[in-house]
Amino acid sequence: MLIDKYSSLLQTAGCFEYPPSVEGKQNIVKDFIQWYIIYRNQYSIQRFRDGLSTLDVINALEQHPIVFTPYMCFGVEKLTPESLEAIFKAQLSDSTRRQEETRIIGYWRDYLLDTGEQEAGLSLQDILMFATGLDSLPPSTIVPQPKLCFERTSSYPIASTCTNTIKLPMSKCYEDFKNAMDFGIQNSPGFGLQ
Repeated sequence: MLIDKYSSLLQTAGCFEYPPSVEGKQNIVKDFIQWYIIYRNQYSIQRFRDGLSTLDVINALEQHPIVFTPYMCFGVEKLTPESLEAIFKAQLSDSTRRQEETRIIGYWRDYLLDTGEQEAGLSLQDILMFATGLDSLPPSTIVPQPKLCFERTSSYPIASTCTNTIKLPMSKCYEDFKNAMDFGIQNSPGFGLQ
C-alpha cells in the first residue's frame, strides 16, 4: 500500500492517516501537495518577496502582472525556422571548400523554412531533437552552443547530442539535400521515440 511505503514523508507533512474513502485519499493528496509546495518552501518564498520589495518591485508586479509574466513564468516558445537557424553556428573551412559549404548553408536555411511551413511529416522539433536531444529551446542558452559541420563521407546527416553538433551532407542539389535530411532524421534511432 502506498500509504505504508511513504509513511515517513506523510508523517512529516502531518498527513499520515488511513482514509476511509476515496474522498479521504483525495484530501490526503491535497494536504500533502499544499505542504510540499507551499509550507515547505514558505521561507524561500518569503525571502523572494522580501527581495522584490526592496526596490518596490513587488507593488509594480501586483499592479501589472501581465507585463511581468514573460520574466517571471517560463513558457515554451514555439520553434520557428529563424529561431532554430539562430542557435546553430556554422563551422566554415578556411580553404577552397568554403564556397561549397556556403551553398550547403543555403540548403540548410531553405530546409528549415520548408520544414517550418509543412503541416505533416518532419517538424522543427524533430530537427532540434536530432541535433541536441532537446524537444524545445530551454529558457537559457544551450551549452555547448549547437554547431553545423559538414559531412563528406556520408550521404546523410550525422548528429552528436553530446556536443550539440549536426554534420550536414554535401549534396549536389537542394532536392538531394532535403531527401537525405528527411531520411536521416526520421530513421535515427533513440531520440525522438515516444
